[in-house]
Amino acid sequence: MNVRRLIPTAAVAGAVTLGIVTLSACGGTSDAAGKGSDGKLDVVASFYPMQFLAEQIGGGHVAVTTLTKPGVEPHDLELKPRQIGELGEADVVLYLKGIQPAVDDAVAQAGVKNTVDAATLTKLEAHGTGAGHEGHDHAEGEHAEEEAGHDHGSEAGNDPHVWLDPVKYAEVAKGVGSALEKADPANAADYRKNTDALVGKLGDLNTAFADGLKNTETKTFITTHSAFGYLAERYGLDQEGISGIDPESEPSPARIKELQDVAKKDKVTTVFFETLASDKTAKTLAGDTGLKTDVLDPLEGITDTSKGDDYIEVMRSNLAALQKALGAK
Repeated sequence: MNVRRLIPTAAVAGAVTLGIVTLSACGGTSDAAGKGSDGKLDVVASFYPMQFLAEQIGGGHVAVTTLTKPGVEPHDLELKPRQIGELGEADVVLYLKGIQPAVDDAVAQAGVKNTVDAATLTKLEAHGTGAGHEGHDHAEGEHAEEEAGHDHGSEAGNDPHVWLDPVKYAEVAKGVGSALEKADPANAADYRKNTDALVGKLGDLNTAFADGLKNTETKTFITTHSAFGYLAERYGLDQEGISGIDPESEPSPARIKELQDVAKKDKVTTVFFETLASDKTAKTLAGDTGLKTDVLDPLEGITDTSKGDDYIEVMRSNLAALQKALGAK
């Protein structure tokens, strides 16, 4: 098997849960409709990509609590007892299974009812370190073994970073909108309107990426975190990850040598790192190969150092960074 090629996954439903919207009655502070005492739906989001959907679609009808605070690396999140309690008290719990083991465990333990599984809303795929890259062949062996551990605990090794593809993220948004409509039928029209507006924005973002990356001097980019497999596939790019899907994993010397060769052959100009993880490996590789460094944000959290205030702005900053690095014409 060529571990650097895209590996489509046929059996998605039941293998990996993309996101789950869990609807349950609140505790003693809820009214008969399942809302909080302020009349709003209490929504608990696991981390920023889920928070953004809840806020954009829910608007003034929801009160959103996020389990992952700004600046916290979501994969390493450990929940406090209070946060676990909030899950059971929520009207809606929105999370992405496979990203945060602690959240997955807490939601399972909460035993909430009326679950809507968003895994049926988009197709998950397995992406390796070189996801989307069809131009080079890698030996199996050691590199393949490295990839086996880079799945965020996903049962089938599927890549959960679907929010970095605007098209897939729009599919998830539609499912979240439908779930909110069912949880709060009285405001269904507003949820539908907000969903349509967000899907429209994501459509514009998709067009901007497609047009902006259509003609480039190179199609290859190197990144510390292999979170951009869906994005690379969508826009015909070649992602070369220093590590795998896990941002904390360390690359082997063989992988570093491999990347040096790829950088030279494909005229790579830039090594990308992210805001919530160490940039040490990226800077070391860049220094050894005479490359530049820049930020490509996987949008797992918004911080003061983020190049934008929300998902749309940061994604447009990512587009600008890719255009510069790839030599867009």
